[in-house]
Amino acid sequence: MTRAELIEKLYDRLLERRSPLTMHDVDAGVRDILDVLGESLARGMRAEIRGFGTFTVSVRSPRVGRNPRSGETVMVGEKRVTHFKPGKDLRAGVDGRTA
Repeated sequence: MTRAELIEKLYDRLLERRSPLTMHDVDAGVRDILDVLGESLARGMRAEIRGFGTFTVSVRSPRVGRNPRSGETVMVGEKRVTHFKPGKDLRAGVDGRTA
């Protein structure tokens, strides 16, 4: 699902509930949520959305890698990578079980 598809689905749900929000409002809200989430992770913070999951930043230590084309060894520097751990409700929903 793309961000545009997410915004459209949220807008459709809000229309069903007769919400006064416009498509622009929904777009701004989704963008703000994703921006705040990204900024928090960039600062090394943990972000938890109850029932959905937890986003954390892990540090991968530097290591010796190998160039697959030439076979020579290269140093791969330290990396910060985002990790997502799904929440219990999301896991149950994906598995098809009811919570």
